Amino acid sequence: MMRIISGRFKGKKLLLPKDKNTRPLKDLVKESIFNLLEHSKKINVNLKGSTILDLFSGCGSFGIECLSRESGCVYFFENYFEAIKVLEKNLLLFKNEKKFQIFKDNCFEYFDSDKKIDKKFDIIFIDPPYKEMKINMLIEKIIYRKLLKKDGILIIHRHKKDKIVITEKINILDTRTYGVSKVYFAN
Repeated sequence: MMRIISGRFKGKKLLLPKDKNTRPLKDLVKESIFNLLEHSKKINVNLKGSTILDLFSGCGSFGIECLSRESGCVYFFENYFEAIKVLEKNLLLFKNEKKFQIFKDNCFEYFDSDKKIDKKFDIIFIDPPYKEMKINMLIEKIIYRKLLKKDGILIIHRHKKDKIVITEKINILDTRTYGVSKVYFAN
């Protein structure tokens, strides 16, 4: 079971896909990420009114937490049909609001195409399957498309034993390990 940790919908339960093809963001990791966002002296981002890009959204746990904490808008990217169905059900909490958009696309293909998102983001959350190895390619597409605001933050969630060295084209502000998760905060 997953829940919303804080904000307007604190305590509400989130649905999870029934199969094992989606790895949900654990509540402990999510809570730790938001504590760092709100209290770190290294990271200067205000969730209230912010614009969020949630890549590999799954059931939407990260982006929905942002919405509950009054972010301005969240763009969810997910291409797995079962996860999209659950994401749409979870977003019914916000059915009367126009504060989110779902892209039913593979983000690698989307960023390789001529399609555009005419937004710059305060936070870009990258949480692909642990087996995904093209993280740096995705980061470089984000840089090339100038999707992150000047003072925005990239949050990258990986397995702590992941061997990928994150590109030097971004500035790693902090790295935290929570259980099997390793989280990078960068700009």
